[in-house]
Amino acid sequence: MNRFLIKNTSINDLIVIHRKPLNDDRGYFERLFCHDELKEIIADRNILQINHSYTVNKGTVRGMHYQQLPYAELKLVSCLKGEVFDVAVDLRKNSPTFLNWHAEILSESNNRSLVIPEGFAHGFQLLSNNCELIYMTTAFYRREFESGLDALDKQIGIDWPLDISYRSTKDQNWSSINNFFRGIEI
Repeated sequence: MNRFLIKNTSINDLIVIHRKPLNDDRGYFERLFCHDELKEIIADRNILQINHSYTVNKGTVRGMHYQQLPYAELKLVSCLKGEVFDVAVDLRKNSPTFLNWHAEILSESNNRSLVIPEGFAHGFQLLSNNCELIYMTTAFYRREFESGLDALDKQIGIDWPLDISYRSTKDQNWSSINNFFRGIEI
């Protein structure tokens, strides 16, 4: 039995996974990842790192982050507690959806994950307090290859659903896209 329903979004290679939990009187059991069942998406990549984030306050925005080659990463993002507005922005050079964004509500109750391929910036806003996310990634984090963009960049125009209550200093200092930005090579 396949434990995942895979749906494409309007942006090529950006995929939503609906997990199918098994329920009984005790609660449920849910598979977050299975290489065999997701091999069409994962292809020849391997999950190399699993990260867990906890964020306290509703309205907080984390992001928009990505890593440059050779540490560009596919991310599989799931919300384990709370509810978030999870956003991916296509930064791939020559992509027909360059600078387009897509958002999904991920929550502990809707059993969705977002698969964000290499060449996308990622961030999220808390729609509830005390949210926990898990990120499975296909590359190791390397600070010197980390990059980001301003989550409030008007050229991208992400429509955050809530007033932003907090962003880290680091996230506030990411640059906006300028006319010279042509995308990132993947």
